[in-house]
Amino acid sequence: MASGAEIIAVDWGTTNRRAYAVARDGTVIDQVSDGQGVLAVESGGFPAAVADLRARLGSGAMLLAGMIGSNRGWVEAPYRSCPAGLDELVGGLKRIAESDAAIVPGLSFAGDDSVDVMRGEEIQLLGAVAAGLVSPNAPACHPGTHAKWVKLEGGRIVAFRTVMTGEMFALLKKHSIIGSQLQAEIAPGPSFAAGVRRSLERCELTAELFQIRARGLIGGLSDEEASAYASGLLIGADIRTGLSFVGRGGAVALIGDPALTALYAAALRETRRPCFEVDGEAAFLAGIKALTEIMR
Repeated sequence: MASGAEIIAVDWGTTNRRAYAVARDGTVIDQVSDGQGVLAVESGGFPAAVADLRARLGSGAMLLAGMIGSNRGWVEAPYRSCPAGLDELVGGLKRIAESDAAIVPGLSFAGDDSVDVMRGEEIQLLGAVAAGLVSPNAPACHPGTHAKWVKLEGGRIVAFRTVMTGEMFALLKKHSIIGSQLQAEIAPGPSFAAGVRRSLERCELTAELFQIRARGLIGGLSDEEASAYASGLLIGADIRTGLSFVGRGGAVALIGDPALTALYAAALRETRRPCFEVDGEAAFLAGIKALTEIMR
């Protein structure tokens, strides 16, 4: 068990959970990472799951973010409307007094012809700004199962759009006729870049995906090439949508898992749009630190 932790910070997603024992100065004393996402917790099992984290990380006040605050999580923390910054998140904290815990709300956005929601990414986005890693007015992208393209103004999230790229790839990999061709590890390279360029040409995506099967059968496309090409197709379509949403401007901040931000950076190079990468864990911890300072 960690000692001296002021905050137990938890990024509790749908499939995974990461928790950190954080000292008053922001130093991480200990951490836990496992597959105990909200869907892995049985009905009524969240108090025991929280107690398990405390047994492993200490008795400090707990600050939880992500899907733990959704209608599938422990206690629902209602969305705060955009534009929103750190102050709005603190104002919307769902406090659970008997557990010395608080759940960070997600954000919602309603535009003229679209609505959207996020939970968890807002901590990383606003944390990156608070830590000076990202400009308060930068266009940003958070790659992931549901990639978020975000407009920041004055250090606040004013609008965002979600693209289901990661989930679509996972569904294709597990349940589609081309799934057996998509098992190889993906890295930037010629096949990935070719897929990105094809999507940037505004190809018919669903038809192009079936071409992977045909080319595997008669066109000499290896499974390693197929996996990278399919990823490139999907990420290319993602960034075409995202760049249209965030518009012209400076370099795109890519915030998240380094393996994913590297793929998006490679894809953005095909568009000649400048970008830079920010580690999602560092951004999350910076967000927790900024929230804690406001709460004191």
